[in-house]
Amino acid sequence: MTASGLADAEAPPVGSLAAPHHDGSEAYVLESPEELGGEAVLRLRMPRGAAVDQVALRYTEDGEARFVVAERDAADATDEWWVARFEVRNPVTSYRWLLAGGDVDYAWVNGLGTIGYDVPDADDFVLSVRSPAPAWHLESVVYEIFPDRFARGGVDGEPPGWAIRKAWDEPVQAGRETAAREFYGGDLRGIAQRLGHVEALGANVLYLTPVFPAGSTHRYDPHSLDRVDPLLGGDEALDELVRAAHGRGMRVVADLTTNHVGVGHDWFRAAQADADAEERGYFLFDDELPHGYEAWWGIPTLPKLNWLSPELRARMLAVVRSWLDRGLDGWRIDVANMTGRHGAIDVNVEVARAVREAAGDALVVAEHAHDFRADLVAGGWDGTMNYAGFLRPVWSWLRSDTLPERLRASFWSMPVGLPTLSGQEAVATMRAFRAGVPWPAVLHSWALLDSHDVARFREVSGSRDRHVVGLGLQMTTPGVPMLFAGDELGLGGAWGEDARRPMPWERPDTWDRVLLEDYRRLVALRRSSDALARGGIRYAHVSEDAIAYLRETPRERLLCLATRADSPPIRLSLEALGTTGLETLEGGDAVVAGSTVSLPADGPAFHVWRLQ
Repeated sequence: MTASGLADAEAPPVGSLAAPHHDGSEAYVLESPEELGGEAVLRLRMPRGAAVDQVALRYTEDGEARFVVAERDAADATDEWWVARFEVRNPVTSYRWLLAGGDVDYAWVNGLGTIGYDVPDADDFVLSVRSPAPAWHLESVVYEIFPDRFARGGVDGEPPGWAIRKAWDEPVQAGRETAAREFYGGDLRGIAQRLGHVEALGANVLYLTPVFPAGSTHRYDPHSLDRVDPLLGGDEALDELVRAAHGRGMRVVADLTTNHVGVGHDWFRAAQADADAEERGYFLFDDELPHGYEAWWGIPTLPKLNWLSPELRARMLAVVRSWLDRGLDGWRIDVANMTGRHGAIDVNVEVARAVREAAGDALVVAEHAHDFRADLVAGGWDGTMNYAGFLRPVWSWLRSDTLPERLRASFWSMPVGLPTLSGQEAVATMRAFRAGVPWPAVLHSWALLDSHDVARFREVSGSRDRHVVGLGLQMTTPGVPMLFAGDELGLGGAWGEDARRPMPWERPDTWDRVLLEDYRRLVALRRSSDALARGGIRYAHVSEDAIAYLRETPRERLLCLATRADSPPIRLSLEALGTTGLETLEGGDAVVAGSTVSLPADGPAFHVWRLQ
């Protein structure tokens, strides 16, 4: 290690406020042009004690590396700030900082931290020139609803022949052959009638899984995209729900399958009936395939769409626009990572940008369960469902020692069970998936602990205490929190189908009311804080069982601490924190003694303090 605390050959320990720092938040990106040809003004925070002779910014222009020398801009008791300026000539510009001379000798600062050797561009910071995502989204908490299992509102209608009718309090069987056909009869009017619960929780965006008519209660196999399923109340019920939600200051985001439709869709039926039909080109027919056409994951009820077809593209983009014109506030795009991709064909970026353009000023969030970074850099989707960079590391850090068999046996289609990560490994994972992504896309991605596709977090964490630690992380990490209806009541579920249990409205004795109050309190904190909505993140302490970090804007600074078990005492320098005291917002008090502050070491627990 050098005198400055920077490593010669590898990044310094995670959780050091004495490390150089940059992220894409407004404290570090002073100017980001909205049009090409404008000037970007970027800042780097350097520890005051680090002797460095030169700081430069390396950025890419037209595929070539360029450098601009940075200048010292300001200093305080703990930090020096270096500023670099350059003209932005490309829609996407990757960049990183170069440190040289003095105690540093030679190092790069990129999205992973400070590294003392040459690195590729994949983990650089990214500046993107594009239309901004809707500002209201950053001040939101999203509440996911699976309509069939949320609430019955009295919609009349006889279930189709494929449906397996279930009493509301009857357990989900979730068998492989029956799961998609179990019919509980929740509808859109039931959701409208229960908006008071969502409002009291503090969530202000409804995310509805598909509402179009289909051959299952999942409705990811739509038979039409131009009308709402009559079993849910039809178009009128959706209009009523949107009006009711807007009347309470809520937004409504719906689910759209751009990768495939159902085998019963009007387009597919026309394509099968006539080889010369226009709709034939909407799909990927091939006699060499098992079913004669390409299907999602080989499931014959889910024929894949062919985005090379101009007619298909026009009709799908018309769907995107028509429902937004009718009142929806945005879309969640199902399996967005697979849309427009098939063998040698890859028009995913074109599709994403076309959907984004059709959506106008509405929200477009992509489902992507793995490495989403290249897709976000491409500039179509506003953000992603952050499974890889949040859910997976949080599950692995806070997992119970005793897990349901289904979770013990496999994890995310891998033939191994859920691993156990240290705090250092969990944070390294989070940082890795923020690296190489434009900061606005980080902020507009959904931080989730679970969803309708995976086990409930209560099942993973195994206890209310660890559940609340995960909730605290969710509400204070960069990104928009997304809750799955029932999380706040402590609902269980050992895998996706099992997690889609009906809301126990008539059994309030089963609710975890202590947890519900924890949700209300932490949701309120998230929605009241500028730093949590827009701030950058710096790690102050990371160890096996404890993670402490700052969320900061020029207007507000918060210190958060998550512990999964009792840990050794955590003492931080007040000078390094840049504060004289801490105001407790959540959890226990921090103890100031002289020039240091001692944080609570008990666990599992979650704490938040405002720096004075």
